[in-house]
Formats: sequence, structure tokens, C-alpha cells
Amino acid sequence: MRILMALTAGVLVAPLISITAHASVRWRPCESLPLECTTVSVPLDYGKPHGPKIGIAVSRKKATKAKRGVLLLNPGGPGDAGLEEPKFVSDRSTLAESYDLIGFDPRGTGRSAPVTCGLTESQRQPWKVFPYPAANGDITENIAYARQIAKQCFEHDGRMLPHITTANTARDMDRIRIALGERKISYLGYSYGTYLGAVYTTLFPHRADRFLLDSAVDSGGIWRTAFQSWGRGIEESFDHFAQWAGGDVRAAYSALAAKLGNPFRSQVRTMLYSEKGYPALLELLRTGRLAPAKPKSATSSSVWWAIACNEGKWPRDPGQYQRDVLASREPYPIANGLSANIWPCTFWPVSPVEPVKVGKAHAKVLVLQNTQDPATPLSGAVAMSSALGARLVVADQGGHGVYLYTDHPVTAVATDFLLEGAEGFAQRPDSGQIGQQSQGTTQE
Repeated sequence: MRILMALTAGVLVAPLISITAHASVRWRPCESLPLECTTVSVPLDYGKPHGPKIGIAVSRKKATKAKRGVLLLNPGGPGDAGLEEPKFVSDRSTLAESYDLIGFDPRGTGRSAPVTCGLTESQRQPWKVFPYPAANGDITENIAYARQIAKQCFEHDGRMLPHITTANTARDMDRIRIALGERKISYLGYSYGTYLGAVYTTLFPHRADRFLLDSAVDSGGIWRTAFQSWGRGIEESFDHFAQWAGGDVRAAYSALAAKLGNPFRSQVRTMLYSEKGYPALLELLRTGRLAPAKPKSATSSSVWWAIACNEGKWPRDPGQYQRDVLASREPYPIANGLSANIWPCTFWPVSPVEPVKVGKAHAKVLVLQNTQDPATPLSGAVAMSSALGARLVVADQGGHGVYLYTDHPVTAVATDFLLEGAEGFAQRPDSGQIGQQSQGTTQE
């Protein structure tokens, strides 16, 4: 049965709420985390603000010195929980001296009304969640999987899933701001979190202060075009690894892929996410010994599909994906059709709701990007920075994630930006290299 749902039109403007609402926030020690935690109540459906509510789990690490504001954190996904992020950031930077670091589990994840789609362990295997076709490019099994997942998700979580959107998560962020009693927020978001940050600056332009967006998606290609870019990103990242490794690693990859199949392809893709994984990847190509596959989280997978399917336009003809997969295999053999394959979105029973067109930001925004990124290629960061009118800083290295994930010198630019704002960043060159050894470039 096809379920037709949509959010009420005209809900892009959040209702005005008194800044004194923060008086109701009660912090308590987090379970198993050296942080404070609370819960912020938000509408399930912002089109019905007085209707059912859900709780958003929020964490905090208070500034240890003079506080300049709050820094909300998002690790990406979509589908990743973020309650632990303040500890991650404080362990790796000095930002906790000047900011209250604020983590939160986005709606549908972690402790914030989680959804699971009733997924079995078999359904959560990474090469199924991220749909690799058969060795010959056939997607018959992928079609059956996508159809079953769409049906199963709405049988299990049909009340919640239609309301899991980036716009609603941005609205939840603003409710967190209000609960904290802050007039503005600063923000650090990775990967999908760059789009979430861009949507926040669009919906709440005068509530955004300093936004650092790391490893950006193309905000104009949500979501099928963004996923299709993985083919190029994976290929370029493997080339970067091959230059590091030397020798004919492509031949080794092809031989092992033919022998071990999609579990091998999936594991290699994951190992390209950091240059620190290159030695282990080289060892895998030498030995062919796969690590045991770890199933994906039911919650992260479910929210991934909800965001992608609720927001993007997807062809309804499975044959279109079969043609696209076959066409993509020659230019992007490492991905083997992954980037063009079918998702549950083809059979998703909800039409896309309120797509957000990202516009020029009133906030100070800095986009940070690696040159070879398997998940968010450089072209996406160029598009994102152009849409926002933001500065782009590029690190000449491989991997997904720059700030606090690598030791590249351009991370100092990002820290200066968050701590000193426009004045600190203006001391850097407007173009060319940022320091001779950093190999970073800035682009307008």
C-alpha cells in the first residue's frame, strides 16, 4: 500500500520562542560519558508545533576558560549519533577552552526517538546497505533488497520516518540554541553534517555565527547526484593510495575482487577513508585476508535511508539504475557500480518534502576539504562553498575528514577561524599556499 505523506507547506519559518526558555534545561551526568546531558523537547512535526513531541538527547562540555559561545557538533552520516562528539573534539583540540561544546543525537538516532526499520543482522551487512551489484553488474538482488527495506521501514517506523529530514534536524538545532539561552550558535559539521550546517544557515541566517564545514557534499545534488559522485571519489582515492603503495596494486585488487566479491570491495572502500589505513590496505592486497565484517547499525542505516529518500528525487524505474550501473563500471571499476545502484528510495512511500535550496550565508563559513576523498569529492566542496559564498581551504591529501582527523597544517587555519573569526583568518593569504609546508590552498 502506498502511503502519501507530506509536511505542511510554509513551515520554513520557526515559531518565535522566548530566549528565557533555557531556564527549563536541567543538566545531569551522562551515562558512561564524562559530559553533562539533558533532553530538549521538540515537535515531531513542525507543521503541527502543538502536536506530539520527541526528545533530542544533548550533551555538553563546558568551556574551561573565558567562553565565547557554544559550538554545536555533528559527526556526519546521515545517521550518526553525536552525543559523544564533545569528548572527541576536546581530546583533540583547544576549542573546549573557549566554547561550550554541544553534542546531540539527531532525530531518529541514538537516544533521540531512534528508528531501526526492524533490520536483521543479514540486512545490515555493509555491502547491502551500501548496494554493490553482482560481479557482472546485475542488480536483481539489489532491487529485491531495496523493495523489502522500503516496505519494512514503514511497517516498523512509519510514524517517525517521514519527519526525519535535514530541515527538521536544523530546526531541532535551533530549539537546542533556544534551550541553551544563546542568541547564536557556532558549528562544526563533517560530511553530511556540512549539508546540515548549510541548511541551518539558510533557515536561520541570523542565528549562525562561525560555521566550519569539513568534507562537503554538493548541496545542489541532494541526494542521488551526491551518491553518484562516489564513483569518481573512490577511483581518485584508490589512485592516490596506488601512488603511495607503488607496484601494480590494481591488478591485485581486481584478482581479489573476483575471488572475494563485495565484502572485499566494501572493506577496501572503508580503508580509503584515511591515509592512516593505507598500510593495512596494502597488507590486505598482499594477503587477501579480510577482517570480519561488522554489520552496520540499524539506526544509522535507517536514518541514512530516511534522509536520502525523504529529500531527494529518485527514478521509480529499476531499469534506470541497471543501465546506470552498467555505464558506470568502466570509468569507475573500483566502485563496480556502487555509486549508481538502486536504493530503497525507489520504492519509498513518501514523496520528497520541502527541499531546501541553500543560499548565500550571513554567517562566517569556512569549508575544509581533502583533494582525494572517497565519499565527498573535491567538486562537492567547490559547489558548497560557491552556494554559500564561503571560503574553501583545500588540503592536498587523501581521506574523508580533515579537521582533528589528520595532522595536516591547514587544520591550524580552521582553529584560527573558530577562535578568532574573520580577523584571524584574514591574516592568511587569499590565494596560493598557506605556508610552504602545508600544501593547502584557499579559494574564493
